[in-house]
Amino acid sequence: MSHDTTVRDDAADSTLIRADLTRQAGEFVDSATFIDRLSRRVARRTESQAPGSGPAASAYLSEEIIPELDELGFDSTIYDNPESGEHPLLIASRIEAPDLPTVLLYGHGDVQFAHASQWAEGLDPWVLTRDGDHLYGRGTADNKGQHSVNTVALRTVLDGLGVRDGGLGFNVKVLMETAEEAGSKGLRSFAAAHAAELDADLFLASDGPRIAAEAPTLFLGSRGALNFRLVAHERDDSHHSGNWGGRLRNPATVIAAAINALVDGNGVIRIPALRPTDPPGSVLEAVAKLPEVVEDGAPETDPSWGEPGLSPAERVFAFNVLEVLALDAGDPAQVVNAIPGTASASMQLRYVVGTDVSDFENRVQAFLEEQGIRGVAVEFEHCMPATRLDPDSRVVTAAAESIRATTGLEAAVEPNLGGTIPNDVFAEVLGLPTVWVPHSYPGCHQHAPDEHALLSVLRQGAEIMTGIFWDMRASPDDWFTSK
Repeated sequence: MSHDTTVRDDAADSTLIRADLTRQAGEFVDSATFIDRLSRRVARRTESQAPGSGPAASAYLSEEIIPELDELGFDSTIYDNPESGEHPLLIASRIEAPDLPTVLLYGHGDVQFAHASQWAEGLDPWVLTRDGDHLYGRGTADNKGQHSVNTVALRTVLDGLGVRDGGLGFNVKVLMETAEEAGSKGLRSFAAAHAAELDADLFLASDGPRIAAEAPTLFLGSRGALNFRLVAHERDDSHHSGNWGGRLRNPATVIAAAINALVDGNGVIRIPALRPTDPPGSVLEAVAKLPEVVEDGAPETDPSWGEPGLSPAERVFAFNVLEVLALDAGDPAQVVNAIPGTASASMQLRYVVGTDVSDFENRVQAFLEEQGIRGVAVEFEHCMPATRLDPDSRVVTAAAESIRATTGLEAAVEPNLGGTIPNDVFAEVLGLPTVWVPHSYPGCHQHAPDEHALLSVLRQGAEIMTGIFWDMRASPDDWFTSK
């Protein structure tokens, strides 16, 4: 038998094994064992925004995550959060050899407030309920279901290889936090302090939604989010609008003018400092390939809103948006004929890579004054930076090809989420290429009553991740050389 024939036979065998393992992973997600595991995890009330949530968070890590990782050969340590007494973090490592490449996995064990009274009749946020393809329960989509699926995939590959102490051909580390829904409190400083333990060549995680339930998706970062307030305070009291109208500055009118100076009535950003540089061609090419998706119950897109000349997808994935989140002046519930003494607007800039948000307050303040608007204070609140891996990166191509091999479908590649996640911790603090493979969908009601995962998406997610772990072993140079 020739060498070429042997190579072809080995490749064929590997393809068959890969297909069998991806099938096994999908079947396991359908099993009572997986449903029971997810039920147990959903039942843990890990609401990170609730005072006193620390014991539930610690128990989730120590009683749910560590035992599972122990079985897979990981060494795990739970750490105190440097900025909170209630949000511990976990680092786990499975090191085959120090000179092998390393992938860092991530998940979060915390959930949003349950708001149990708002769920549909017969549903309890802390009880996993199956209704056809729907798995209802807080955390099924965000994020307990997703990180549980990824561990299933890793276990499937390890079982398929028949080894526990070697054989993957790469090292695996896991970082799990319990404060993601509370703004990832402490995550950035923790990562900086533990950079050596978290050192890796690739970041891989699952959170957030696909672009559509039927469309396997990759996203490579997220838009940044900068929240600020515009405040106009003229006086402590309100005054009669007839007796004083024309003699007193109206702070509500001033705030309305300030908003209009920053963003016009069609959503076009007017202040140059808050507009991004032109996006790279690779980003525009990736966005152009995204499927047009219309979800049931979703609001109708307004094609005339936002930056002229861009498609709705480009406005979300490749440009900035300045939103008014709330307005405060007078008493809308009991309007009186009075000039309010104070008015304010809560604003948010969602922005992409290529936007300079340094010295934000002074630059916005100076612009308003240049427009003749005085008496408005710009108050910075908080900011999460924008990040984005180049869609042309070798690892992105490898991930898309892996998804195609598993599902027969083309992956939708989002250069960044329209929303915001703490990707800057992994991309900037740890310096890693970041690839996200979400196992949820836009209609999952995350953060809302009736949160649910689709079993079909979790099943396919397990198949996809199994294929990815297998392909990392088969072609490590495709996966671990984009750093």
